Amino acid sequence: MQEIYIVPPCDRPVNILYQDEHLLLIEKPDLLLSIPGRHPLNQDCMISRIRVDFPSASVVHRLDLDTSGIMVVPLTKAVHSHISRQFQERRVEKTYQAIVFGLLAQDSGEITLPIAPDWSNRPRQKICAERGKNALTRYEVIERDTAANCTRLLLKPVTGRSHQLRIHLAEIDHPILGCDMYAHADALAMAPRLMLHAATLGFEHPATGVWLEGESPQQF
Repeated sequence: MQEIYIVPPCDRPVNILYQDEHLLLIEKPDLLLSIPGRHPLNQDCMISRIRVDFPSASVVHRLDLDTSGIMVVPLTKAVHSHISRQFQERRVEKTYQAIVFGLLAQDSGEITLPIAPDWSNRPRQKICAERGKNALTRYEVIERDTAANCTRLLLKPVTGRSHQLRIHLAEIDHPILGCDMYAHADALAMAPRLMLHAATLGFEHPATGVWLEGESPQQF
C-alpha cells in the first residue's frame, strides 16, 4: 500500500499578479498544492484559497507541490476551454528558472528523452524508449557558479509531461538542487527547497485575442 503523505501547512499567500473578469494570473508558493489531495488533511491548496473570493475559478494546469511560480486561473467555463485548447496545441509559452548541480558544458541545448510513469514507484516517472511519450525541454545557461558547483538555467519546456524538468535534468547528470525525487544526495543537500520556479507564462487572451504574458520574479 502506498504511504500517505501529509503536506505540511503553508502559511505563505497566493499572490494575484493580474486580474480581469475572465482570468487571474497568480503566484503559487512552494509547498502548496495546486489542487486538493485525496487525504482530508491535504485540502489546503491554491484553488481552494482562490475560490474564497472567486467561486467560479477553475484549474487548467498545475505546478508540483515543490514548485513555485506563475499560473493562470480561468474564471469562466468558456475561458477554461479556450486556454485548455492552447495548452493542448502547445501555443502557451512557459519559462522556468532552476539551479542545477554541476557546471553545464554547453550554453544551450535540448533534452528529448521520452517519459513514462514508473508504476512500481509512483508518483515518480522514468525514461522509457519503449513506452514513454515524447518530451522536449530546451535550456539556456544564465550563470555558472564555479565555487558552488552549480548552474542557473532558463528552461523552456515544449511538452508538459509530469516531472519533465526534474527527470530530464537528472538524466543528463545535472539534477535540480533540492529535488527529493530524482537528485542524488549531494544535490539534494545543497538547497533547502526544490530550486525550480515558473517564471513566465504567455498565451492568447481568450476574450481579447491579445497576447498576455505574466512574470513571477525569481525566488532564489
